[in-house]
Amino acid sequence: MNDYERKVLRILYNYKGIRRRFPTLHELTVKTGRNKADIMAALDGLIAENYIMWENKSDTANIVILEGWERESERPKIPEVPPPTRPNDLSYWTEY
Repeated sequence: MNDYERKVLRILYNYKGIRRRFPTLHELTVKTGRNKADIMAALDGLIAENYIMWENKSDTANIVILEGWERESERPKIPEVPPPTRPNDLSYWTEY
């Protein structure tokens, strides 16, 4: 799943949870800043990857979310950064 598909999925999931309905295509264009063709491509990608089901494409109200979050195996790997080391508190008084 690319970043834009992830964004559209999160918008769908959160919008449905807050407003109890899915956003219209126009509302998706406003929220994403993209055109209708880009949104349709993202929705088709979500369908292909089995995140949503949308059989009757006449209205976004017919969307069914199968998975609201990206799968663990698809998440980008963030390298672990060790915490910064700090000298003990006495070093300030003894070294400066």
